[in-house]
Amino acid sequence: MKKLLIPILLISFLLIGCKVKNIQEKTLQTYFSYAENRELLVSAHRGGKGYVGYPENCLETMQYIKKYIPNALFEIDVAKSKDGVLLLMHDNALDRTSTGSGRVDQNNWEALSKLKLKDNFDSIVDFKIPLFKDVLDWAKKDNAILTVDIKRSVDPEEVLHFIEENNALNQSVIITYSMETAQKLYKLNPKVVLSVSIRNMEEFNRAANSGIPWKNMVAFTGTRLSDPLLYKKLHEKGVMCMLGTLGNLDKQAASKGDHLYKEWAKLGIDIFAADRALEVQKAITK
Repeated sequence: MKKLLIPILLISFLLIGCKVKNIQEKTLQTYFSYAENRELLVSAHRGGKGYVGYPENCLETMQYIKKYIPNALFEIDVAKSKDGVLLLMHDNALDRTSTGSGRVDQNNWEALSKLKLKDNFDSIVDFKIPLFKDVLDWAKKDNAILTVDIKRSVDPEEVLHFIEENNALNQSVIITYSMETAQKLYKLNPKVVLSVSIRNMEEFNRAANSGIPWKNMVAFTGTRLSDPLLYKKLHEKGVMCMLGTLGNLDKQAASKGDHLYKEWAKLGIDIFAADRALEVQKAITK
């Protein structure tokens, strides 16, 4: 009997392990599945910007924002050094956001790691350029979700593999700018969640015919308001709608009142990708 019991227990643990693994693998897809009356989300553009002492694409800035918005998303920009190290930086050049100069991809990581970052008010702070790996590790530890914008000098396939190698697929939504890129990444890993541009019915139909399941998509509906019927159709497919308020819409809310974020939510917006993350969160939770 004991001889039979051990194999049965082993099989049971394996089956339970498989179920747990499958649940974990589906977590991000489930999280971004649209449901009526679910909580609104805020995505901090460039990891958070516009706050004194907190630079963009900076790990400490993300930690700061997460203290006030526990369920915040963080849009980050992944670049690569001359010697192939993945790091966070939006611009091709170092000058605006750090104490360095010249192109990011013409500097080795050893040199880049010694630089200090600047906030959006041109003040130098003690924070350093973060490694992409360190940000992934933090996201796993603190249960944060990243939306990963890949710079043109970096191969999206390389970034996906890096995310996989660091077991961070459940923390990472990959931003795509073409359906071809989205299809390529989906074929490489059918569990990946992708931010796909769906700003009108033409792009909706393109996504519908892409071969990528709706459950793998978050719809980036652009930086201007679209026809609410588009949001409705996306919701019918279980897809959440992200509006890029960064730029003009954020400026409009700052001048006319932050109540506008709630008005836009009523049209069908589920996620605000904003330069004013803290202000948006305050407005939508009133």
